[in-house]
Amino acid sequence: MNTDERPAPPLTGGEREMLRGFLDFHRATLAMKCEGLTDEQLRLRSSPPSTLSLLGLVRHMAEVERAWFRRVINGEDIPFVWSEEGDYQAAYDPAGSTRAEAFTAWQAEVEHARRIEREATSLDVTGYQARWQADVSLRLVMLHLIHEYARHNGHADFLREAIDGTVGA
Repeated sequence: MNTDERPAPPLTGGEREMLRGFLDFHRATLAMKCEGLTDEQLRLRSSPPSTLSLLGLVRHMAEVERAWFRRVINGEDIPFVWSEEGDYQAAYDPAGSTRAEAFTAWQAEVEHARRIEREATSLDVTGYQARWQADVSLRLVMLHLIHEYARHNGHADFLREAIDGTVGA
């Protein structure tokens, strides 16, 4: 895997710079775990009955980016990409999906998220999280996304190793 393109998170800096750096590091880690694999390999599921696959993780993270940055912080009334019912789990099903479809959607949502974060006046900007019935700050959203990526990148480690033996982050 080519890790030269993955940005190293900052070792010093302000809070916003650190959050942005760690989020981008984890985004790049997920992309790195998928590097060099065919659509078929990306659709391989972990172990029954789990439907977890690398392609499913990319699709899921597109939904997560969309929900937290666009729907919650930006207040956009937009549907989920892969579920009319707002079910995050639907994205995990990679059947019929391709790298191009999943990565295009994910990269578009990451770009929207970056724009929303850059344009926010501070990390204290809030949006309404309907599932929690509470206002949440951009700070919490960025921390939540770092947590979500870190957890799923652990899954991606196991999935990639099972596909071709590649290990390491």
